Amino acid sequence: MANLSILQLNSRDDGFSDSLQALLERSHEQVEGVETVVADIISNVRSRGDQALLEYTNRFDRMDVTEAETLELSPERLQQAVECISDEQRQALDFSIARVRDFHQRQYGESWTYTDETGTLLGQQVTPLDRVGLYVPGGKAAYPSTVVMTAIPAQVAGVGETIMVVPTPDGEINELVLAAAALSGVDRVFTVGGAQAIAALAYGTETIPAVDKIVGPGNAYVATAKRRVFGKVGIDMVAGPSEIVVLCDGSAGADVDPEWIAMDLFSQAEHDELAQSILITTSASFAGDVLAAIEKLLPGMEREQIIREALQGQGAIIVVSDLDEAIDTSNRIAPEHLELIVDEPLLIAKRIRHAGAIFMGAHTNEVLGDYCAGPNHTLPTSGTARFSSPLGTYDFQKRSSLIMCTPESASQLGKTASVMARSEFLTAHARSAEYRIKD
Repeated sequence: MANLSILQLNSRDDGFSDSLQALLERSHEQVEGVETVVADIISNVRSRGDQALLEYTNRFDRMDVTEAETLELSPERLQQAVECISDEQRQALDFSIARVRDFHQRQYGESWTYTDETGTLLGQQVTPLDRVGLYVPGGKAAYPSTVVMTAIPAQVAGVGETIMVVPTPDGEINELVLAAAALSGVDRVFTVGGAQAIAALAYGTETIPAVDKIVGPGNAYVATAKRRVFGKVGIDMVAGPSEIVVLCDGSAGADVDPEWIAMDLFSQAEHDELAQSILITTSASFAGDVLAAIEKLLPGMEREQIIREALQGQGAIIVVSDLDEAIDTSNRIAPEHLELIVDEPLLIAKRIRHAGAIFMGAHTNEVLGDYCAGPNHTLPTSGTARFSSPLGTYDFQKRSSLIMCTPESASQLGKTASVMARSEFLTAHARSAEYRIKD
């Protein structure tokens, strides 16, 4: 097979900034026609319920289902999956679940109140969502890890009911995904996916109940559907293809095997052809070593063609002048995953303003975060780390403000409220406050 052609940029070259911007925009392009297709699917599922859901499932997943009830898997079927996986797989799931639960318990938001100087009680009441939908991809790969990362924070938050949807193309069911659902405490599981599953969760059908919020990653159709139903339901984020930036300073060539870096880049590129893997380094010679390692290792990868297309279409090796420029470039990209393979990574991390998750040091590869480190692997993509956060327990909780006045504090606060309301020409507002003002 021909040598890999991956974009190579140097910050010293004219037009570097424009070339970097073009690279970032390339990864954000949407599949043509997605919006129209998704709009039609949502409309049909919303109006025709189970019948439309069955038609789309049979068409897109090459199924032959006639009764919507058969799309739901029983608790006994989920438990059967637990019993059929290997001891090694069971131990891995248990270990991952325990670590993810421990981390997310630390995010739990508590209600609080205080009484201010006027005697008014103020505070915030934190309550869990009633019902959430968990979308677990099931196309090019199976993701039991996504079950854990979505179900456990919901469970920690105290969500009343979790509804999981997962596509099963050609009727192929991944036992590890089902086992993860059982061990993570998922309440109900339906074998549907795509935009039709998002529509069902948002609006409900005769078989699938409507939820309050939908979380979990998916392809362009799933992401577009989540965007369209937002407002009817909450969503965690509109996730795009997976991304990684590996940032190495000048010492990396001496301290780190280039093959480690190549494989870290592969770890995201193998998700799909639109995934983005970028190396930023201050050492041109190290960049060359990593490129050589990529050429050496790529032919031995099971997903060689997917990795090759991702690296050639979205990937890059960027050489910068110094560590400051490397940090600035990373902040401009705002990657989903950022590996800091530098001296004093804890110190450098304080200068990272935009990243979904930061992996510090040569021994902290991103893959650990995917499965068992503890923090969530559902992360902001496509530069949205500038304003978004990883999925967490807080995403399954909502907050209500608490206010309780005494007669005295109602009078004191009412005087200010009256002045402000009348300045806005809202007379009823003002009089409502004034009724409670004491002379």
